[in-house]
Order: sequence, then structure tokens, then C-alpha cells
Amino acid sequence: MKVAILGAGAIGAYVGAALHQAGADVHLVARGPHLAAMRRHGVRVLSPRGDFTAHAHATDDPADIGPVDYVFLGLKANSYAACGPLIEPLLHGSTAVVAAQNGIPWWYFHHHGGPHDGHHIESVDPGGAVSAVLAPERAVGCVVYAATELEGPGVVRHLEGTRFSIGEPDRTLSPRCQAFSEAMQAGGLKCPVEPDLRNDIWLKLLGNISFNPISALARATMRQMCHHGGTRQVIQTMMEETLAVAEALNCRIGISIERRLAGAERVGDHRTSTLQDLERGKPLELDVLLTAVIELADITGVDVPTLRTVHAISDLLALGTAA
Repeated sequence: MKVAILGAGAIGAYVGAALHQAGADVHLVARGPHLAAMRRHGVRVLSPRGDFTAHAHATDDPADIGPVDYVFLGLKANSYAACGPLIEPLLHGSTAVVAAQNGIPWWYFHHHGGPHDGHHIESVDPGGAVSAVLAPERAVGCVVYAATELEGPGVVRHLEGTRFSIGEPDRTLSPRCQAFSEAMQAGGLKCPVEPDLRNDIWLKLLGNISFNPISALARATMRQMCHHGGTRQVIQTMMEETLAVAEALNCRIGISIERRLAGAERVGDHRTSTLQDLERGKPLELDVLLTAVIELADITGVDVPTLRTVHAISDLLALGTAA
């Protein structure tokens, strides 16, 4: 199996290192000091499950790699529309794109069925720019339950979790999903093929839509947000509104809000990816987390006043980081 990791950051490099350990032909695409370090020393993974180093091929030029069987997309979703020159050299007729993104994906209504089948979500696919680069037919959805951070160039700190749930937009249990799942499991990761990944998308989003923007606005860790009574109530209300939108789209999340909050509290003083991006001066990935759900609330007629309020404030913050 030949796999390119496009965007070999904290999650991408971790997945690439695991697949390489299992014998896959892995190619890491990155840049800057991180790329230089991976070329010299490999990917160093520091994990409570055991440290290891993987010496996979690393480059900043996908043309060095050529067509692959799978592209594991580790880029931020707000980079998808511009990734055409990077991904095109990696594609052949049946290359699958495993998109490890938070939030609502551009392919969400592809083969969805029902009254919204094929609906275009403008906030995640503005003007169809993402679909033009990443054809929905290539997409394999991926919901990441692992927490990692780049501790330094070429060094990935694995904090917790090894689950990467995957699934087809059309809900089939496809051979390409099964093969990728087996390769991930051989590398020591959990990779269940879900019959309807949209349920997992909403489960993960339940935390991201609330904790991520609030963490950036308050500069707070997971523990701090859970322990502050007023903030905890705001987060709970955001989760309730998000559940209402999910249910309007016939998705059911088999977990209570209290259990979701308890799980977040156990993570401790972890900084969300949005807070990390803010601290590093990077654009904030809020369109797929928050704006998209408000757009879905509009088409389903669900009232989401708290989501709209937090969106207005966090959008102003995001405009400041993009300036």
C-alpha cells in the first residue's frame, strides 16, 4: 500500500509513522524546519504507549512521490481549496482521499439521501472550490479521536487516543475502507469502518463546536472551561443546540451531554487545536466547526441563538488572525 500524508503535522505525522511501522510505503509531505527534522532524524513519536521513530520518506514536493493508493489529508480544512497543486501529482484513477478533518466535511450531503441529498454547503465549500479540487467520489471520511501535538520539529507528542473512525459517504462497507482500516490496525491504531460516519462526525463536533471557539476566546484549557460554572453552562447550551441540528438531519448521538463534558474534563489542561492556532498566529478553522452548523440550522429550521452569538464573536477574532 502506497500512502501519501499531505500535511504531515501532529496528526498526519503520527498516522504516517504508525503506517510505516506496519510496512506501508509512506511518504510525508511537509515543509520548513519540521520537514528538515524528519529528513534527518525521522518522525520521533513520544507516547504513553511507547516511544518510537519512523524513517519514512519526507519531501515538500509531491511530484517526488507520484500517484498513490491513499492520500491521508492532514491539512486544515481551510486549506483544502488551495491544495490542488499539491494533491494532483498524487492521484490516479482510484486514489482515495482520507480526509481527517474536524467539523462538517465538504462531502457531507454526497450520497446522503433524503430531501437534502447533494445539497451544497457554502461555508465549507465556497463556490464549489473544494469539490473542484477534492472530488467527493474520492472522499473517505475520517473522524480523529487521538490527541497529538508537535513538541518540536520532527517530534510528535501523542497524548491520548488511537481511534480513527472511517467511512464512505454512501454508507457502504467498501474494500478501500477495509484495506485502509487493516493497515492502520497493523500499525497499532484503532480504525473501525463505520456504517454511517455522520453519527461520529456529530459526536466529535459536539465538543469541537463548543470547546474550540470558547478556548480561543478565553485562552483556556479543557479543564479550565469545564471547571468554570458560567462557561460550562454556555458550552452545555451550545451542545444542546448542536444536538437539535443533528437530530433534524436524522443523526443520533449515543452519548449524553454530561458524559461528553466529563470526557472533556478528563483530558485536563489540553489546549484545543484552535487555541494552538491562535497562539501561533495561524488562521482559525471555525467555518467547518461553527459556521457550517449555523448554515445547517438555517436549512432545517432549528433555532440556535447561542451558536450564533459565539459565532459572531469568534468570527471577529478569526478576522483579526487573518489580517
